[in-house]
Amino acid sequence: MAVDKIIDPHHHLWDLENYSYPWLRQTGEPVAPIAGSLRPIMKSYLQDDYNEDARQWNVVKDVHIDALSGDILAESAWLQTLNDAAGRPTGFVAHADLESPNVERILAKHAGYGAARGIRQILNWHPDSRYTFIQRKDLLTDSQWNKGFKLLKTYGLSFDLQIYPHQMHDASRVAKENGDTTIVLNHAGMPLERDAVGLKLWRDGMRSLASSSNVTVKISGLGMVYPDWTTEGIRPIVLETIDIFGIDRSMFASNFPVDKIYASFDRIYEAFFEIVSKFSDTDQQKLFHDNAARVYRL
Repeated sequence: MAVDKIIDPHHHLWDLENYSYPWLRQTGEPVAPIAGSLRPIMKSYLQDDYNEDARQWNVVKDVHIDALSGDILAESAWLQTLNDAAGRPTGFVAHADLESPNVERILAKHAGYGAARGIRQILNWHPDSRYTFIQRKDLLTDSQWNKGFKLLKTYGLSFDLQIYPHQMHDASRVAKENGDTTIVLNHAGMPLERDAVGLKLWRDGMRSLASSSNVTVKISGLGMVYPDWTTEGIRPIVLETIDIFGIDRSMFASNFPVDKIYASFDRIYEAFFEIVSKFSDTDQQKLFHDNAARVYRL
C-alpha cells in the first residue's frame, strides 16, 4: 500500500440519545430509499464507533456529512463541540434547504462555525418512488433554489451534490453558472441503473459535470446502488469515474456507517486500494488524502 495516511471525506455520526434524526426513528420495518433495511444502523454512531470501524487504517482527518438531523443547527453546534474538544471530525458539511426563504440566515449560522466547510441538500429524485429521497423533482431548475445556491459563495461554502444520472445535465448548468463555488459530486454519481442505457446516461452526465473545473467527485456509497458488490464488479465504475474526472478531481470515501449495511470499512478500503494498486504512489496519495485536504480545506 503506497499511502500511509488517509482522509475520509464522507462519513456520518449521530447521537440518538440527545438529538433528533427522524429517519432513524421509524417504526415497523425501517426502510430508506435504495439502502433497504436501516435496522443495523438505527443506534447512536459516535466518533469512537467510527474510529473502531476504521482502526486498521491511519485516518488522520475526516469530513462529517449532514446526517439528516431534525435540527440542522443543533447538529452543526454539536459537531463544532466535538471538533473543539478533540479535533475530529476535522470538518463538516451541514444541511440547508436552498429554496427556503430564510436560507441566508441558516447559511450564516453554519458558516459561523470554524469546522464548517460546505452544505449538502440531497436532491435525489427518481420516477420510481422507491428510489426517491425528496418530493420535488425541479429544485435544480427552480429560480428560488438557484438564488439560494448563489449565496454559498458569499459564505465561503462548498456544495455536496447528491443526485442520480438523469439529473446531471441540470446540475451541470448549475455548476457552469457558479464557477466560483466548489461542487463535490457524491457517491460516483449513483449509477443506479447499470444496463447499457443506464450506464450511457451515467457516462454522459458525468462527462457533462466534469467539464466544469469546479466539480470534484467522491467515489463512495457504492453499496447503496450495488448492495452485493464485489471488487471486480465495482472496478469499472471506479476506474471510469477517475478517467472522466481525472486524478486531481477524484477521491475515495467510506460513507460510513450507511455503507456498513453492506460491507466492513476494511473491505471497502481494501477494494479501493486493490483497484488502483497499479497507479503511481503520487496518484494514490491524491486519491486517498491530498485531494480531500485541498477540496475541504483541511
